[in-house]
Amino acid sequence: MRLRTRRDTPGGTPGGRLPAVLLAGILLAVAACGQGGAGTGRAASQSEGGGTLTIWTDDKRAPALKAAADRFSKETGVTVRIQTVPGETRQVDFVTASQGGKAPDLVMGAHDWIGNLVRNGAIDPITMTEDQKAAFNALALKGVTFDGQIYGIPFALENVVLFRNTDLAPDAPESFEDLVAAGKRLKSEGKVSEVLAFPVGQNGDAYYGYPLYTAGGGYLFGQADDGDYDPGDLGLARPEAAEAMENFARYGEKGEGVLKRSIGTDNVASVFTGGKSAFLVGGPWFISEIQKAGIDYDISPVPGFGDTRAKPFVGVQALFVASKGPSKVLAQEFATNYFAQPDVALAFYRADPRPPALIAAFDQAKTTDEDLPKLLSAGEGGDIMPAIPAMNAVWDPWGKAIAAVVGGADPAGTTQSAAETIQSAIE
Repeated sequence: MRLRTRRDTPGGTPGGRLPAVLLAGILLAVAACGQGGAGTGRAASQSEGGGTLTIWTDDKRAPALKAAADRFSKETGVTVRIQTVPGETRQVDFVTASQGGKAPDLVMGAHDWIGNLVRNGAIDPITMTEDQKAAFNALALKGVTFDGQIYGIPFALENVVLFRNTDLAPDAPESFEDLVAAGKRLKSEGKVSEVLAFPVGQNGDAYYGYPLYTAGGGYLFGQADDGDYDPGDLGLARPEAAEAMENFARYGEKGEGVLKRSIGTDNVASVFTGGKSAFLVGGPWFISEIQKAGIDYDISPVPGFGDTRAKPFVGVQALFVASKGPSKVLAQEFATNYFAQPDVALAFYRADPRPPALIAAFDQAKTTDEDLPKLLSAGEGGDIMPAIPAMNAVWDPWGKAIAAVVGGADPAGTTQSAAETIQSAIE
């Protein structure tokens, strides 16, 4: 497997000008193949005189799109252009391009972009039949559903898990307390120098901190009966949030010394691969690095406190149809009938190994990759990362609050301050 350095940056707000990266991006042109086959429905009739479909993605996934693009071009006579735009800026760039009349027809990105993209009128809902819906993992489909409508074609899922060095820790800990006890024993025996490799960093990381927060009884946003998040119900403003945040103090630098700001996303994997810890909280983007280090490892869910299960954020990667793209009919046709295919999903899996959202592709991939069922299992019962625009206000204040509490700040006062900052931004 190849290393995925980090999930696509969550949140973000539109701004700035259309960057020069669009001109410098890798461009794959799939030449038109004449009239080709009859095509399907409206897409075929629209493309009788040729046409162009433009898709934005990243450099790792661009080659994986080529087979679907080739097939679409052959059957419709349409030229498909695949342009690469970095994940760190793609959401902002896409909104800016949309507002400036320069939007592509389709864009690939994280599901938690949806709220912001819908608010800015940048993407359209996607119509799927019941049979098409049934072909996807239910959690993946939930991730791309916003205000009761499907806004993306999901192709992969992701969530954090607990990796363990099986030479040092043969058995998966049943609770966070068990993990700490095992790590401390190994440290006392001189076999490791860190109880746990957990990314906190100087500014904190709410994405990684979420499982421990939920295991302590906290929640982020309230949910309606249909599962939609309610920005008016901020869990961090509730009394139980301060109680949940106390665990970051208990296991922090002035507590048991398990969680440290000196370990962040930039060095957490090396702590594990360097044999300094038997345990690592991370995602599938670390697997390649672990394998290259020759570590014998296993995967299990991030353990909770006592009998309480930790809930990780579950993320979904998807393809979106631009509402202001020049070829909307073609884009819908490509998304539903060419992109949503097992061979395409497997191509993305091979390019960037994470559990495919298409059930048929997942079932095929798991026959040769024993990690996939474990990754998916670790995310079961997790919470879909909120796609509401209000989430943009959460990441920075809450992350900094987590880092402060790990460093010894008062959990109650720090949590209250973060909640007030977030609520002010939401209002």
